[in-house]
Amino acid sequence: MEANASERKLLKTGTTTVGIVTKDGVVMGADQRATMGHLIAHKDTQKLFRIDNHLAMTIAGGVGDAQVLVRWLKSEVDLYKLKRGTEISVRAASTLMANILNQNKFSPFYVQLLVGGVDLEGNHIYSLDAAGGSIPDKFVTTGSGSVFVYGVLEDHYKDDMSLDEGLDLAVRGLTAAMKRDSASGDGMNVCTITRKEGYRQILKEDLEKRKKKLGLR
Repeated sequence: MEANASERKLLKTGTTTVGIVTKDGVVMGADQRATMGHLIAHKDTQKLFRIDNHLAMTIAGGVGDAQVLVRWLKSEVDLYKLKRGTEISVRAASTLMANILNQNKFSPFYVQLLVGGVDLEGNHIYSLDAAGGSIPDKFVTTGSGSVFVYGVLEDHYKDDMSLDEGLDLAVRGLTAAMKRDSASGDGMNVCTITRKEGYRQILKEDLEKRKKKLGLR
């Protein structure tokens, strides 16, 4: 990710994010490192955000732009629920964010986003670009470390994988990126979203246990 317009030439932060659809729900995650050139500027950067109990978003790109968009989407989702008495669908939330990005494409937000969650239609992950493109997929990864994650996802993803298998795959992919991409690192934030439990943040100690079980360093 990189900073807002006034800082963009000074601060750039690399990112690895991932979203995976499983038969039980979705898994989303991101690393925690922010860099400024060759300097590691922050080691606990939040790139995974709960939007609602059934919906989350990851960010890559301009820090200021991304934070504004997180607040914007959360406000719109809360307003939708207040007006209609029901939760917004994942597709509608993704389309809403895509429209916001598209309306500003000539003065774009410097971001690449993942919007994911569960609703009555199923389990979904959408990848959004700065011009407002919104593409659903079974698995997707963004940021400077994404090339390493895609190698893991392409090799291990299965259509009928369980939520636990999806967690293993997300942890394996993020770990691979943090080993090879110098702009990604310093731990990870991972969540699961299911119809039964909603949004659940995975504890750091549980992630470490999972890494140990998988034989990852």
